[in-house]
Amino acid sequence: MVFSTQIAPAHFLTTILCEIKIHMRELEPVFMKYKAFIGVGSNLGVPAENCEKAIRFLKTMAEIEVVVQSCLYESEPVGKTDQSWFINAVVEIRTSLTPEALLDAVLKVEKDLGRERREKWGPRIIDLDLLAYEDHVISTDDLTLPHPEMTKRRFVLLPLSEFAGNYLHPVENKTIYDLLQELPKNPQVKKISR
Repeated sequence: MVFSTQIAPAHFLTTILCEIKIHMRELEPVFMKYKAFIGVGSNLGVPAENCEKAIRFLKTMAEIEVVVQSCLYESEPVGKTDQSWFINAVVEIRTSLTPEALLDAVLKVEKDLGRERREKWGPRIIDLDLLAYEDHVISTDDLTLPHPEMTKRRFVLLPLSEFAGNYLHPVENKTIYDLLQELPKNPQVKKISR
């Protein structure tokens, strides 16, 4: 990189910073090398907008690249059934974060969007679940991967099957397509967007 000595100091610094940003973008694929899946859901306020807003938040994070987003689905609540239906989606991301740091980032997005944890399976303004991270199997007090409930949830497997049907669950040793075929048709899940 060659710079003219005729450039004023402030412009010189700006030029260097622009060059650095350009070269950093070229290196992003190297840094964003880990694939993960995140489930998105909401059943309070305007759920579809809440889900889209959460995905936009993820897109603004320097360490996360949202690669693909599923359609939106409407799903019957699970666990606590006397509440409004949920809107759900799944995104595939690339990240430079470790699984633990990614969980922290996802929890921060929930908090920034007003999530309050009041009751298990209760209504929520936003719910982001780290479903899987590469083929890692992790079981700690704070993080279990793959998500322990994902194989039982049509509202996770159906949107995930749109772009990762051949992903091999590292514990079950079955593809998302296979796991989806094993689920009962209820609780209901309906596609609402393309």
